[in-house]
Amino acid sequence: MRPLRLDMAGFTVFRDETTVDFTDADYFALVGPTGSGKSTVLDAIIFALYGTVPRWGGSRGIVNALAPSSTEARVRLVFESAGSRYVATRVVRRDGRGNVKTAGAGLQLMPPGFDVTRLDTGMSLDDLGDVLAGTPAEMDSAVVEAVGLPYEQFTSCVVLPQGQFADFLHAKPATRQQILVNLLGLHVYEEVQARSTARASKAEAQLQIVDGALANLADADDEAVEVAATRLAAMRELTAAVEQAVPRLKAVRDREAELAAARDAVAQELALLGRVRTPEGSAQTAKAAAEARVAAEKAVAEVRSAEELEEKVRGELAAAGDAGSLGLMLDRHIEFDRLTDQAEWFAGQVSVAEVECKDAVASAELAHHAKLGAEQLLEQARLDYAEAQALDRAAALRAHLTAGHECPVCEQQVTTVPPMPAGSAVQAAEQQGKAARSASDVAANAWKQRDAVARELERGLDRKRAQFEHHKSRLAEVKAALADSPGQDALKTRLAELTKLQRKLDNAGADVRTTREAQRRAQAAVAAAEEQQRTAWRSFDAVRDAVARFAPPPADRDDLAAAWATLVEWARQSAKEREVARGEAATAVEAANAETRRARTEVVALFTDAELPAPAGGADADLIRAAAVAAERAEAAWQRLSDRREEAQAYAEQRAGLVRDNRVAKALAGHLRANNFERWLLEEALDLLVDGASRILRELTGGQYDLMHDKGEFYVVDHHDAGLRRGVRTLSGGETFQASLALALALSEQLAGMSTTAASLESIVLDEGFGTLDAATLDVVAATLENLAARGDRMVGVVTHVHALAERVPVRFEVHKDARTAHVERLGL
Repeated sequence: MRPLRLDMAGFTVFRDETTVDFTDADYFALVGPTGSGKSTVLDAIIFALYGTVPRWGGSRGIVNALAPSSTEARVRLVFESAGSRYVATRVVRRDGRGNVKTAGAGLQLMPPGFDVTRLDTGMSLDDLGDVLAGTPAEMDSAVVEAVGLPYEQFTSCVVLPQGQFADFLHAKPATRQQILVNLLGLHVYEEVQARSTARASKAEAQLQIVDGALANLADADDEAVEVAATRLAAMRELTAAVEQAVPRLKAVRDREAELAAARDAVAQELALLGRVRTPEGSAQTAKAAAEARVAAEKAVAEVRSAEELEEKVRGELAAAGDAGSLGLMLDRHIEFDRLTDQAEWFAGQVSVAEVECKDAVASAELAHHAKLGAEQLLEQARLDYAEAQALDRAAALRAHLTAGHECPVCEQQVTTVPPMPAGSAVQAAEQQGKAARSASDVAANAWKQRDAVARELERGLDRKRAQFEHHKSRLAEVKAALADSPGQDALKTRLAELTKLQRKLDNAGADVRTTREAQRRAQAAVAAAEEQQRTAWRSFDAVRDAVARFAPPPADRDDLAAAWATLVEWARQSAKEREVARGEAATAVEAANAETRRARTEVVALFTDAELPAPAGGADADLIRAAAVAAERAEAAWQRLSDRREEAQAYAEQRAGLVRDNRVAKALAGHLRANNFERWLLEEALDLLVDGASRILRELTGGQYDLMHDKGEFYVVDHHDAGLRRGVRTLSGGETFQASLALALALSEQLAGMSTTAASLESIVLDEGFGTLDAATLDVVAATLENLAARGDRMVGVVTHVHALAERVPVRFEVHKDARTAHVERLGL
């Protein structure tokens, strides 16, 4: 299994949508501060496939999948396994009561060449490929089949989470043995033993069934098959005899049918000849048609005369002139008289308007002069008032005092305003100024009114002058148009003549329409009479065509009554001749019928001799069918007995095979019931695993340690301490990591060769404490991982915050977290 792309949204610390693209990342590292979410990326891969994560403590820890305050988490993993590309999706939701459940899960096989970047378009699950699983229950088996590893093996061989890195190293022998059984698929031998036992039981049950079937087939022996074969031969002989006799019977019956057909044909000819009778009204039909044609010719002549008269009047009317032009000329005479009468009125209107306008302009000018004089008097009053104020300042100040307010001169409160002295020049000037302003306002208003009236009269004068000019122009146009007119009286005389001719033309047109309508009625009468005559002839032709094959005499197409008389007489003579032929044909039919009955009796005798009832049907096909059915039944009976005999033989052979299978299954179950074979396989697998891990451990420790096992327990041999053998639980943290890493790498390398499953170990991801290693050991670990990645047969990934190790990895996924969510950024190649 090789991850290609991981999409997360709302999953633990990844609240926002996050994509991790593993494309071309053969050797990568997940780096970042502690708690940033590095291990969560591996959790998402495991969760997408198996629906749980090791550090959640089982499937009930699914609540950990949701980011804080989130109601939904989505994880989608695109991966390759054994050359095929898959996409696994899981959705987790929190309902209204706070329960967290898996709301959706699916596994799909993507089509070859599918572009993973198309997932950025937000395409739905239905667009990704063939659906292999659509529910969490279906996902369990579908993922195991696609990846080749169950959950426990996947977290031990492909993705090694934190806290479980040394489980295999420190496990008890029995636990380690069970892990190897699961990893190597050795439980298959237990299944073989169980299946062998079940197969033996099944063989015994089938033997009982086969024995019962053989008892039911006891009647299908060779003697019964021979009797059925004899009966089949007899029925086949009957079929051949009937098929040979039926043609003669058919020939006799066909002869009888021919004679009966000839007799019936003579009877039909007599019936046809008997229907030849003259219909009533044939003579009246021809007479009505002739009368209708005469009336139609008369109507045509009347239409022609009416049309000639109408054309003559139309010519006279055309020669008399155009009534429209004459009427237009007369209308112009009337318009000229009206315009001439109106010319003097328009002139008077213009004269009156000129006088009124002149008077209004003069009045406005006088009002303007009066307005100027009043304005001058107002200005003089202002000067006099200012002079009076200068001479009597006290009186001027007294006008501005108000009781209760301060005096503007002494700033003392005014208690009482002193009265204005009698004969004050200021008071007199003020009154004179008010009178001057009133006079000025009156003069200004008078000027405005008179000026507005003058302007309105000027506009009215302009309009009347324009109307008068337009009138004179129109009068000149009409006068010019009447230059060639003969006069009103002559025009009226010519119009009266045209009216008289028009009435004459209308009357002639009415006569034409009346005669044409009479012509249409006459033509319709001719068509009806001729149609009636054609109908009568069609009836004659239909009767004559019915007996045409008897060669009737030719018909006179000009005389319908004569044609009917000739045909009726011929039919009567022909009927007499056929009465004799019908008697002879009836005698021949009776003789043929007797011959048919004799032939059928011979065929029925064949069935009686074969001890079979004669068929109820009288048709020849019934006789042949009855014989064929008897032969088919005999053959079916023989075939059924033959099949039952072969079935009995097959059951006998099956019984022998079941006896053999039962013996073999019981023997195999007995051999596999002991555990020696499985124990031997486990020891061989453990030897291979320890040899590979010891080689890697020597490289990691610079040749200091070898790994060995004894009675299921792991030990290390310390070559720096005279080959001292130590238990793995005595190792330090760094040494434990080195030993666990060696086992993990060896397990990953060896499982593909030892496992009986279809596991495709195309990747390994390590999430464990590289920070416990010293610089030299870390360099050896880094080199080991680089060599593992350089082989090109798998993806290698590490989760670390050790800067020295991360710098040596070509592709790094930097994980960092802010106050809201975690982010992943790809660095390197």
